[in-house]
Amino acid sequence: MSKEQIKIALAGNPNSGKTTLFNAFTGLKQKVGNYPGITVEKKSGKAKLSDKYNAEIIDLPGTYSLFPKSMDEQVAQQVLCNNTDEDYPDVTIVIADATNLRRSIFLLTQVIDLNMNVVLALNMVDIATKKGILVNVNLLSEELGIQVIAINARKGNGIESLKQAIIKTIDEKPKKPFLDVTKIFKGVIEKANEIRGVENNYASFLALCRQKLSGEVLNRCALNQLCKQYEIIPERIQAKETVKRYKAIDKVIFSCVKKGAPVGKHQFTKKLDDLLIHPFFGYIIFLLILFLLFQAVFSWSAYPMELIDGLFTDLSIWTANAMPKGMLNDLVVNGILAGLGGIFIFVPQIAFLFAFIAFLEDTGYMARVSFITDKLLRGVGLNGRSIIPLLSGAACAVPAIMSARTISSWKERLITIMVTPLMSCSARLPVYTLIISMIIPADDFLGFNLQGLVLMIFYLIGFVSAIGAAYLMKFIIKSKERSYYIMEMPSYKIPDWKTVIYTIVEKIKVFLFDAGKVIIAISIVLWFLSSFAPGKKFEQIEQEWSGKADAEMHIAADKLEASYAGIIGKTIEPAIKPLGFDWKIGISLITSFAAREVFVGTMSTIYSVGDDNIQSIKERLKNVKNQETGEAFFTPAVGISLMLFYAFAMQCMSTLAIVYRETKHWKWPVIQFLYMGVLAYLSSFIAYQILS
Repeated sequence: MSKEQIKIALAGNPNSGKTTLFNAFTGLKQKVGNYPGITVEKKSGKAKLSDKYNAEIIDLPGTYSLFPKSMDEQVAQQVLCNNTDEDYPDVTIVIADATNLRRSIFLLTQVIDLNMNVVLALNMVDIATKKGILVNVNLLSEELGIQVIAINARKGNGIESLKQAIIKTIDEKPKKPFLDVTKIFKGVIEKANEIRGVENNYASFLALCRQKLSGEVLNRCALNQLCKQYEIIPERIQAKETVKRYKAIDKVIFSCVKKGAPVGKHQFTKKLDDLLIHPFFGYIIFLLILFLLFQAVFSWSAYPMELIDGLFTDLSIWTANAMPKGMLNDLVVNGILAGLGGIFIFVPQIAFLFAFIAFLEDTGYMARVSFITDKLLRGVGLNGRSIIPLLSGAACAVPAIMSARTISSWKERLITIMVTPLMSCSARLPVYTLIISMIIPADDFLGFNLQGLVLMIFYLIGFVSAIGAAYLMKFIIKSKERSYYIMEMPSYKIPDWKTVIYTIVEKIKVFLFDAGKVIIAISIVLWFLSSFAPGKKFEQIEQEWSGKADAEMHIAADKLEASYAGIIGKTIEPAIKPLGFDWKIGISLITSFAAREVFVGTMSTIYSVGDDNIQSIKERLKNVKNQETGEAFFTPAVGISLMLFYAFAMQCMSTLAIVYRETKHWKWPVIQFLYMGVLAYLSSFIAYQILS
């Protein structure tokens, strides 16, 4: 017998455990964080409820109410308030944080008043108990008129009971509303129902509050006339309804929730908060954490990087010997494998970076960082919510820019989007580590790894430049909109190591597959450009060096210079020579505009031409000589100039595409590309001219 398919929506406040419950239901591991807005798009998965029912679980963005203040909250509102939406659920599970039940129930009662089938999943009851908060679950169920199930989303406790409650709720008729708005606003709600052609009192009330519900465009004029007829001011009726709703909620809380003395552990977390969000020590601790992160990136990843480098060298030798000699052999060994080897070697460093970020999110520390940086960011035209996209930009600018949807102010959101790519992302990490390892000795400074210190400095340069750019844009981008920042401080949690590990694996997969596709394509194109030349130039070079000492090495170098790739590099060399770059680096700069991480693969491909196997790209570049002076080409001046160029230049097509999608105008990605390009060129020029 075929099973019935139903739709279930998960709704709740940010940090209530909604996404964790989604994972428990579906087994699809989505990123679980502790700051508002981690889920900015609808996510769905499949779950088995019983032998009779299968369910599609829809994870809606976190929202505090059906009065949305940001783009992600609007997504939740549209699904819940529109019964013609493709994701409109048969049952809605509202996840409530037992430690802050009053605020969580506000959203719950709004959903009840929409005449929906609702189940309340009461999460974090164990944490509430430790805080001295005791919830009478059975009495709460009676007061609300719906089923209430206590769960622990992280441990999976109560999930089976929740599934049974869902099944019982499927065929139930909605109970009476929690707050009857027809009694508060007599006459007008009924007429709004007639205009909208829908018998849903609370949805009509939301429409009167000028909420942008789906399908309301045609009714807007009639609803505005109704507001004039009854002398209704949308903001005032919303405020009046909110006050009355909270009064009704307070009666329920008073009867169902008792507060006692908190357990000692809660006192400890309070003292920990006093330290972590201290106006001075909070910043010091944050900098120390960043310092440890970059020490780990260099020190802990050294051995696995050497192992990967050795594996690719062996693979290259084996492939070169196994395949017939010829053009295809050269393409695979010196093109594709050289390019991929140049990116795979940095997987350990990427893994450590993502591990630290996932750990900090899962413990609740990132919310504290958001709090302490609010005052700093507000002075430059941002607010505390902006720190999440900025810090997430250390992993990847694409999801970081998408997470800016949680910022309610248009101006602050736009500035955040415009400056987030200045943060050093994981794609820059291979460039930094390669160059730093060439120009900075692997010594210790005051007991700390010197290369790790330099890496941290470049990440701080990205942050400082983002702050500076935001400050300038504060005066350029005009808006009269006033902003505010109110946040909930989530409880500390022991990280769910399965989630952390899964996050690392998924991020690395995305990094490798996204970068890998681009690298393979560019490596093939670059191999072609470096393996062919106009006319018979290659034949002339071979004849010129025939029988001479070191002929093979000189032939390879001269062929590269005469090739199509060399011609392209030579063409742009006059423009980049003041930065300390030669035509070979010029080729890498061009290919890197698709994605920054392509730089390493490109350099590896360029310097592998004519060789039988892949050696360490670092050693190859160290031995490159300046053709004019005969000395080492990659001096500290060239290295720092190159890193500054990559720190500031917009070299990511995916980021430009997402900026266009989020701003809905090509003007902003074009401006972003231009200002970052000018900043990159000027900073590299100044650094090279001073240091050389």
